[in-house]
Amino acid sequence: MFVHPQFDPVAISLGPVGVHWYGLMYLIGFVLFVMLGRWRIRRGNPPGWQTSEMDDLLFYGVLGVILGGRLGYVLFYKPAFYLANPLDILKVWEGGMAFHGGFLGVLVAMALFGRKTNRDFFQVTDFIAPLVPLGLAAGRIGNFINGELWGRVTDAAMPLAMIFPQAHDGLPRHPSQLYQFALEGVLLFIVLWHFSAKPRAVGQTSALFLMGYGVFRFVAEYARQPDDFLGLLAMNLSMGQLLCVPMIVAGAILYVWATRRNKML
Repeated sequence: MFVHPQFDPVAISLGPVGVHWYGLMYLIGFVLFVMLGRWRIRRGNPPGWQTSEMDDLLFYGVLGVILGGRLGYVLFYKPAFYLANPLDILKVWEGGMAFHGGFLGVLVAMALFGRKTNRDFFQVTDFIAPLVPLGLAAGRIGNFINGELWGRVTDAAMPLAMIFPQAHDGLPRHPSQLYQFALEGVLLFIVLWHFSAKPRAVGQTSALFLMGYGVFRFVAEYARQPDDFLGLLAMNLSMGQLLCVPMIVAGAILYVWATRRNKML
């Protein structure tokens, strides 16, 4: 059985300024997003894009991730607390970001980017979908380094069982951050990268992202400890799982719609 290494949360210290691992993982995610996007544009996949557009796309994406992620956490997870303490919404350094909120924020940002560049909304989301998972993977590594968002209690004989001192109970748990790194990050990237390497109907790649992320996150949540202030909700599902259900359904509907629309064109 392993014990979490208790990494120093500060990756780099520059005098009084400290660069935290989680912030560094965000930076790595954004850099990978730009590098992969430029690589694909240079190879003409998809056609009609310019590498210079990646800077604007990143700017819109960063705003969507940060604003949407923070507001999503406030609304989905602790609405009563932040209603009583509205100024705490601004304290992003204390943590509290929600993927599903960040996802909605990115959708709004991509709609604005599409309007600015005269592109169909799904043309934009199809392009960015394969670029996102490695950023998600980097974020999960940040969670693991910080020793946060640990997994549920498991048998000590389980090969990856790990004690997280931050849990204050000394019980063996799943390192669910690593499961999410592997599923929502690496595996989803491989699936989307290969799928989008060939011409697809507009909307299909976006639909596959919705279904893939939704399914992988739903499965990984069975190993992740639910938030103490929420616990398990309807049907013994976590908030993360409940938020994944509409993603999966919307992805399936979008895939069918995109396929039929392509046949009619």
